[in-house]
Amino acid sequence: MPLVFSARDSEVRVGNELLEGVRAIEYRSARERREVTAIGTDERIAVYYGARSVTGRLRVASTAKVLDGLLTGPAEFQVVATLRHGANQRTVAFDECWMESKQVELGDGGHQETVYQFSATRVREEDVPA
Repeated sequence: MPLVFSARDSEVRVGNELLEGVRAIEYRSARERREVTAIGTDERIAVYYGARSVTGRLRVASTAKVLDGLLTGPAEFQVVATLRHGANQRTVAFDECWMESKQVELGDGGHQETVYQFSATRVREEDVPA
C-alpha cells in the first residue's frame, strides 16, 4: 500500500525554527549523466554518472522572516521536512543549503504567497517505522 502524506499533519523546520504557513515543498534531485558511444556506430555502449544536484522550493503563505534573513545575509542552513499521515512518517533532510531566490505572488482576491528557492548539497529521506 502506498504511503500518502498529509500537508496538514506535516511540518518544515529551517535550522531549529518551525516554519509557519508552509503551503508546499518541492524538490528535485538529479545526477549528471553522460553516454558513451562506440566509434563508427550511433549506439550507446556505456553510461557514466557525475555530480548530483539538489534544488528545492518552499511556498509560504505571506512571508517567512527566517528565510528572508537568509537572502539578505547569505548563510548555510538546513531544511528538515517531517511528512506525516496517521502513524506513517518520513523525514526529508536537505543539508548544506543556500538560498537562491525569492518570488512574491499576490493575486486578486487572494493572499500573498512567497516562493523561496534554495540549493542543497544532498537530500536524505528516511521512513520512520509506524
